[in-house]
Amino acid sequence: MNRFLLLLLACLGFQMLQAQELKVSVKINIQKLQTVDPKVFATLETTIDEFLNSQKWTEDIFEPEERINCNFLLTIQEELSPTTFKADLAIQASRPVYGSDYETPILNHIDRDVTFAYEQYQPVVFSKNSFNDNLSAVLSFYVYIILGLDYDTFSLYGGEEYLRTAQEILNTIPQSAAAANPGWQSLDANQNRFWMIENLLSPRVRDYRQAMYEYHRQGLDLMHDDVNTGRAIMIGALEKVRSVNQAYPNSMIIQMFANAKSNELVEIFKRGTIQEKNRFIQIMTKVDAPNSGRYRTVR
Repeated sequence: MNRFLLLLLACLGFQMLQAQELKVSVKINIQKLQTVDPKVFATLETTIDEFLNSQKWTEDIFEPEERINCNFLLTIQEELSPTTFKADLAIQASRPVYGSDYETPILNHIDRDVTFAYEQYQPVVFSKNSFNDNLSAVLSFYVYIILGLDYDTFSLYGGEEYLRTAQEILNTIPQSAAAANPGWQSLDANQNRFWMIENLLSPRVRDYRQAMYEYHRQGLDLMHDDVNTGRAIMIGALEKVRSVNQAYPNSMIIQMFANAKSNELVEIFKRGTIQEKNRFIQIMTKVDAPNSGRYRTVR
């Protein structure tokens, strides 16, 4: 009986490992530290790693090969006090492409407005419905952004639940905390956490999310079987991205798209037909004008 219970517990533990949604690599860059003991941040790095990788974020079960690969790089920029810091948070996330060993980026973003208080061995605790501290709120917010973006690529508007959760996290930030920790309010900047989730849930951006489903699930995921059809579908998805850019000029989500996808798009359309290359250049020089020269290299 005891052996049976041990075996059952071992199986349950294995299933829980399978169930985790994220596979996150966490790194803290402390080159600008002047007074704080670096061991404090070694502890924090481990704490954030456990927070992101051990927490169950959804009700779904992910097989190991289905987990979303992410990189979180926290670069300490200022020591505001011995226990308070200002940092940049660089986040990358990707998901596998069906029928290949390629992973497509879904997020490549740097948040330059991360402030937080931390003392060594202080826990980082998740709470969806209440505010504990700014660091846990920022990390949780981006987890649900990643989940929302990922699910949107597998089913039409499939990430709605997780994007709504990211919005709930933002809405739990007390006014005093939002004032002390930039990034949560519309007036802090024109591209921050507030505008990120506003864009993703805006009716004006609905077609963008449809485009992400078509681009990934109906385009990339089919290219192992039919490259030409996949590329044609992706061009149609890019047309929707351009339409959203026209309907919602200077929206943050369009810049996020360009940051994540520009390299991938250039490589894909280098192999396109002359007509596809011309359409691609016309679209992307409108969507991401500052980098128009890069897109013209597909010719």
